[in-house]
Amino acid sequence: MPDSLHLLLYIFIGILVVVLLLIIAVLLYSFHQYKELRHRALWSEIIDKKVSEAIVFGQNDHKSDLSFDKFSENASFRDFFLEKLVSSENKFSGLAQGEIKGLFSSYNLKKEAFKKLDQRKPYLIAGGIQELTAMNVEEALPKISSYINHPSPQVFQEARYAMAAFRGFKGLEFLNDITNRISDWQQLRLLLSVSRIPEGSEHIISNWLASSNSSVVIFTLSLLRKFQMLSHYTKVWSLLTHHDDEVRVKAVHTLQWLENPSTIKDFMEIFPAQSLAVREEILKAMRRSRDPQCVPFLKQQLLASGETSIQIEAAETIFELGYETYLKNLADTESSSEHLVRIIKHALQEKIC
Repeated sequence: MPDSLHLLLYIFIGILVVVLLLIIAVLLYSFHQYKELRHRALWSEIIDKKVSEAIVFGQNDHKSDLSFDKFSENASFRDFFLEKLVSSENKFSGLAQGEIKGLFSSYNLKKEAFKKLDQRKPYLIAGGIQELTAMNVEEALPKISSYINHPSPQVFQEARYAMAAFRGFKGLEFLNDITNRISDWQQLRLLLSVSRIPEGSEHIISNWLASSNSSVVIFTLSLLRKFQMLSHYTKVWSLLTHHDDEVRVKAVHTLQWLENPSTIKDFMEIFPAQSLAVREEILKAMRRSRDPQCVPFLKQQLLASGETSIQIEAAETIFELGYETYLKNLADTESSSEHLVRIIKHALQEKIC
């Protein structure tokens, strides 16, 4: 019995020791976090002042800041400084942006960004690519290009954007052989990074339109719309037989931007063979075109289509084209079904409101 009591006592003491150690560990961690937050708050104030002075006076036109120089060799401070510069660079343009990049160069922060490219954690690699891109460090391109097909989306998306940001249209060469999907957000970033299409690029565009990767085709269609590349009209039309519904929808949208005198008529002819999503997009294209030759076709869809969404789209487009009286008279006709009357009233209410 005494041995059992001793054993219980030892167990109890052991548990107390473990709990005490855990409490100490939590307290130490909390204290460390508190110090980190205090440091960040102080550093943020110092860095913001430095950036503001550089933007207002120019980095070489004001006296040295001793409080800044005191921390400028601290590794954690330098990482935070780099982070703040990239954030500031995104908010400014022109001379201000140039002064921010001047600070990046003066304090040789590119070595901090380059270090991240050799890390294993994807978020660090992506951060390094983003920083080097924002600060326009072209010498980083060879290293960045090696991450175009990295397993992590976070990394390969930043690498691809960097290539386009540095090299414009030429930086989109990765589209030739990528297999993963380009997200909508990434497509937008890439589109904004391209300011011109070089002469003689028609064959490259054609290859992208024929890509087995649907997101590459969709992005290429966005390029055609942005730069009004009318010469690719026929190739875009051929995409209306594409296996991907989203590609066909985007093709209709693009054809409307590149339209010629026969576009609306041709839409009417291919309309029955298309999916519901594509037919809805065709009707939207007709609405945007405001072409009166659509009206008989639209009336037919309103009266005979078996899909409510098509009937609603047709009714709203008829209204947009100035045939409100026709719709009201049709709704008042005794032979009109209750379903049709509801659709017309819905369309009228939506437009009038």
